[in-house]
Amino acid sequence: MDVIDKYVAGFPRDVQDILQHMRKIIKACSPGAEEILSYGMPGYKTQGKPLVYFAAYKNHIGFYATPTGHAEFERELAPYKQGKGSVQFPLNKPIPFDLIERIVVFRVEENEKKG
Repeated sequence: MDVIDKYVAGFPRDVQDILQHMRKIIKACSPGAEEILSYGMPGYKTQGKPLVYFAAYKNHIGFYATPTGHAEFERELAPYKQGKGSVQFPLNKPIPFDLIERIVVFRVEENEKKG
């Protein structure tokens, strides 16, 4: 069991399912991304640069795609509570996995351009 598996295993089954689905999306959109545990949460790097992070909390899933990832999808993220480079997806509402996927694809392309 790797560190990300251990992190995910620490949550209730329904939250584990969400986290595993997010992990699957991120890995599918960024083959070869480095998977790390950073700031106490699962994170991914491409081109040696941060890609995205996610974390589970009592009432939400935090998703961190750096300020640029959030700025690019500002309109779609508007319904959610946000901070600079972070968004909270409430656990009592459907998680927007399609939006997460589009953000990850954007960030992969952004990191590739930066090389």
